[in-house]
Amino acid sequence: MNQEELLQYSQTVCDGLRDDDDGLRREVLAHAGSRWSLGVVHTLGVYGRLRHADIGRRMHGVTQRMLTRTLRQLERDGFVLRHDFGEVPPRVEYELSDTGMEWLLRMVPLWTWIVENADHFREARQSFDQQNHNASS
Repeated sequence: MNQEELLQYSQTVCDGLRDDDDGLRREVLAHAGSRWSLGVVHTLGVYGRLRHADIGRRMHGVTQRMLTRTLRQLERDGFVLRHDFGEVPPRVEYELSDTGMEWLLRMVPLWTWIVENADHFREARQSFDQQNHNASS
């Protein structure tokens, strides 16, 4: 795909997001920018089926409340499957759905690109901050 075709395709995708009457596409896309959603998907992708507490132990800084909320949102959108064994005490496990695994695989190139370009981002920020500091002085 050449640059013009890519830009045209990008515009078609953006039009689809803009024409999203019920907000579904934008809400699902918000998972891609959510630290906790990405963390849950990555954790379940790497470690497989886990209990709530096990996910929490592998994700630094997440509160129990935020983890529960994130798991529910991901389950609602079909990224995560919840397995309730109906036991006492309760035993519930979570795993990625096929959609969740596909999303994880699609995020890897973006994460790789970010890691590979981190020095560029740091330089750009430093240059911007210096110019902004000099302009405000």
